[in-house]
Amino acid sequence: MASVPSLASTVQQRLADALSAALPEAGSADPLLRRSDRADFQANGILALAKKHKGNPRELAAKVVEAVGADDVLKDIEVSGPGFLNITIADRAITGTLAARAADDRLGVPYADRVGTTVIDYAQPNVAKEMHVGHLRSAVIGDAMVKILEFAGEKVIRRHHIGDWGTQFGMLIQYLMEHPHELDHEDADVSGEEAMSNLNRLYKAARALFDSDEEFKARSRDRVVALQSGDEETLALWQRFVDESKIYFYSVFNKLDMEIDDPDVVGESGYNDMLDETCRLLEESGVAVRSEGALCVFFDDVKGPDGNPVPLIVKKSNGGYGYAATDLSAIRDRVQKLGADTLVYVVDARQSLHFKMVFETARRAGWLNDRVHAVQLAFGTVLGKDGKPFKTREGETVRLVDLLDEAIDRAAVVVREKSEDLTEAEVAERAAQVGIGAIKYADLSTSASRDYKFDLDQMVSLNGDTSVYLQYAYARIRSIIRKRGSAEPVAHPELPLAPAERALGLHLDRFGETLADVAASYEPHKLAAYLYQLASHYTSFYSECPVLKADSPEQVENRLFLCDLTARTLHQGMALLGIRTPERL
Repeated sequence: MASVPSLASTVQQRLADALSAALPEAGSADPLLRRSDRADFQANGILALAKKHKGNPRELAAKVVEAVGADDVLKDIEVSGPGFLNITIADRAITGTLAARAADDRLGVPYADRVGTTVIDYAQPNVAKEMHVGHLRSAVIGDAMVKILEFAGEKVIRRHHIGDWGTQFGMLIQYLMEHPHELDHEDADVSGEEAMSNLNRLYKAARALFDSDEEFKARSRDRVVALQSGDEETLALWQRFVDESKIYFYSVFNKLDMEIDDPDVVGESGYNDMLDETCRLLEESGVAVRSEGALCVFFDDVKGPDGNPVPLIVKKSNGGYGYAATDLSAIRDRVQKLGADTLVYVVDARQSLHFKMVFETARRAGWLNDRVHAVQLAFGTVLGKDGKPFKTREGETVRLVDLLDEAIDRAAVVVREKSEDLTEAEVAERAAQVGIGAIKYADLSTSASRDYKFDLDQMVSLNGDTSVYLQYAYARIRSIIRKRGSAEPVAHPELPLAPAERALGLHLDRFGETLADVAASYEPHKLAAYLYQLASHYTSFYSECPVLKADSPEQVENRLFLCDLTARTLHQGMALLGIRTPERL
């Protein structure tokens, strides 16, 4: 079905046409339409335009009003102050536009004007290591952006750039060779916790031996060389570590209610065969130069505390490759083989300098250009209630699984309080949806670049800007619809709207514009803010406008229609954030 233009875009176009008619020399001018507390919208662009063309702003505003003329969308348009236009939308237009949205499975949301292929690099755990709270934001933000961009029509390729290569594997593989049953399982169906327990035990034993036995240390270093040279036996054991880690990774992502598929997981090792060619291309083109035996890229604006240039080291003086070589090879692969025109890296803000240098190097090499660009969706740190980086009482990094389990336990308490008639199985299901949703929403409702405090008490609260508040609003609507009897949700454009109905309707109409903004700016917190405002508008509507006890059958149907469209919009918006909306809470 065709997309439904928003009321704001319709008014914007009519005002722009009227401006061109009233002031032809201005060409196509922007009326600068904004939401207003004095009317539905206010147009502020006439003042600057009149000043530029040495005219009287109020006279120009009056000409625009005359040129707009009467129609079925605008109820009232008046000149205010020195030349503002206050615009009120007709009730019939609000309900009619919402009816068109309701008739479409996509709620009238258009596909993006420009769609292409985006590779999103997110959720990057390390093989043989536990996921901790620091892995949360990349996973949650990246998953939401994948869903939002796909909804906009973009072809999205997921990439989980796991840490699966490096010198530490020499130690681990050598230990496993000498203790071959350390990763064996009694059961074929091993749990993520058991897999991680095995890896932890092996890592600690290998580290202890590495630190205390010089001969084992020497054998481990030789094993690194064997790994990097492609020795089959060494690679087979390395693959066991990767496979064991994936069992654990997937169990955590499953708890986070995220879908991760094997083809999406392309770790550092996936680019090994490209590293030598990447370095050769950079050196031959002059983008990288030799400095003290290392292959480096220098930048005029990147200097250390001593004022000397800080280079991006692509290849070390000992012949080893730096992270930059892998990242640059990944760019080549994603652009040349996957056909990406946009690369999005959901990576900690503390790595911003590294990616700034990597992206600039790729531009100099021609791998990024006017057609293909890369962006770091940088995120801040998860803090404890004390405002410091989140740690356990013992000062250790918090395990991600422990955090998720605690959120689910806290949510179970809330679910039991609100719904005493649920079975234990239903409580467990709702608790997982509420608890995981609470963690995701707390993250996504904060601008990615900002740090935020991890406060589970607040996250699972029914009050304030929380996912539980939104889920409860959705469940309440579904409850009303279940109790409607024979009444159906039907739009009645002929009915006048109460103030709370108008506010709710105008906000519902902004869903598509909000999603377009979020997809273009990579800012999912704007969608979270929209949904919280939607739930708040619905709460006002619910308290001021009786639904099932409205004054007439037509008004019951119209208010049920507003309820139904609100529920569908909440459901779709929350789904794009990766959050479930239970029918009952």
